[in-house]
Amino acid sequence: MRLGVLDVGSNTVHLLVVDAHQGARPLPAFSHKEELQLAAHLEDDRLSDKGERLLRQFVDEAIRIAEDKGVEDLVAFATSAVRDAANGEEVLARIRERTGVDVRALSGADEARLTFLAVRRWFGWSSGRLLVVDIGGGSLEIAAGIDEDPDVAISLPLGAGRLTRDRLSADPPPPDELRALRRHVRAEIARRVGEVARFGPPDHAVATSKTFKQLARITGAAPTSEGPYVKRVLRHQELVEWAEKLARMTAEERTRLPGVSARRAPQLPAGAVVADAAMDLFGLPELEICPWALREGVILRRLDMITV
Repeated sequence: MRLGVLDVGSNTVHLLVVDAHQGARPLPAFSHKEELQLAAHLEDDRLSDKGERLLRQFVDEAIRIAEDKGVEDLVAFATSAVRDAANGEEVLARIRERTGVDVRALSGADEARLTFLAVRRWFGWSSGRLLVVDIGGGSLEIAAGIDEDPDVAISLPLGAGRLTRDRLSADPPPPDELRALRRHVRAEIARRVGEVARFGPPDHAVATSKTFKQLARITGAAPTSEGPYVKRVLRHQELVEWAEKLARMTAEERTRLPGVSARRAPQLPAGAVVADAAMDLFGLPELEICPWALREGVILRRLDMITV
């Protein structure tokens, strides 16, 4: 079947069309995305009228594209920007009424679980106990377990975009703000380390998300052009060195680094702070980058629900 997945993220809104059926790897057929930066349209914890209008326009466009591409089933979900908005459910209800598309706001724990499922399916059972870390625009997800459903799934408000917007006032960030950010991030993660550690150390530690992919690319991982099956690793020692360099660069200078986009360059120092803290506090010398993440987890769960 041809399945459409509409991912309403804090930075990017993305329609992915895949050819998929039970027992097979989903094959991407078409992709359309825009950087709506919905998190930047939060005013007093409410999604602004402009933010809602931009989202509705994208949903309208996504419907037309899905019809043109022969999509049989459209699954839509929203993550932290809409989830955290005080009027998020109202916005989604109006979009559902006007477009017919039921966009579901995922909880942070569900986001962590679905990402974990995607990673488990990608690497398989031979990976043993998995620890999965994902840095989004609005939140940090951590999940760990031995099965397809993790033993623990945690979501923290430590997304790279959120921290940049709320805690860093200039580019490059002032050293005192960066130190305060580092203390805040480490305290938030440290409170939850015990929940993960009590299940035992991971056999395989994995990272997903654009932030981790860009950090890995900067530190020497293979470019996207070499395909999804090339092993890509982010090493903590190299990350620590680059985190300091990124904090001294301007956003424009960061865009000259391999794999760094202009839209995400401003939030890369905060992303590096979160990645460094997670790797250090969980005792992870390296993380392997997984090409599958939340969208693929949603696809796989949807396929699991289809009656044969």
